[in-house]
Amino acid sequence: MSDEEQQPRQPAARPGSRRETVTGVARGGRGRPPAHTPARSEISQQTSLGATYVRALMRSQLRAALAALAALLALVGTLPLLFTLPHADSGPLVWVGLGVVVYPVMWLIARRYVGRAERNEADFTGLVTEPVSPDHPA
Repeated sequence: MSDEEQQPRQPAARPGSRRETVTGVARGGRGRPPAHTPARSEISQQTSLGATYVRALMRSQLRAALAALAALLALVGTLPLLFTLPHADSGPLVWVGLGVVVYPVMWLIARRYVGRAERNEADFTGLVTEPVSPDHPA
């Protein structure tokens, strides 16, 4: 007998087809996410932990608002000093201070406040919507 006769015949592969082996994580190793997010259920059930989450969000928003208000008061509070300069020398300086300095700085304060408030909301939303997996501690 020849070598060709001793080996079983393999079916001829069709052109364009190939064999692939699909592998994956074993079923026992795959963690299923919880049916509900614990933080979300704590908030919706109005437990003391849920109230703590909401209170923390409100505190961070209040801190951002108070910081913006303090910056605005510091900016506007310095305007009377600008008006107390001798009138002959301060005429154009007052208008430059009001028109060129104050409004852009107010816009920057407002923009920074809105950015901080949006970050606070995004952090809170991430806390509420993303479950913490046991593999990755927070």
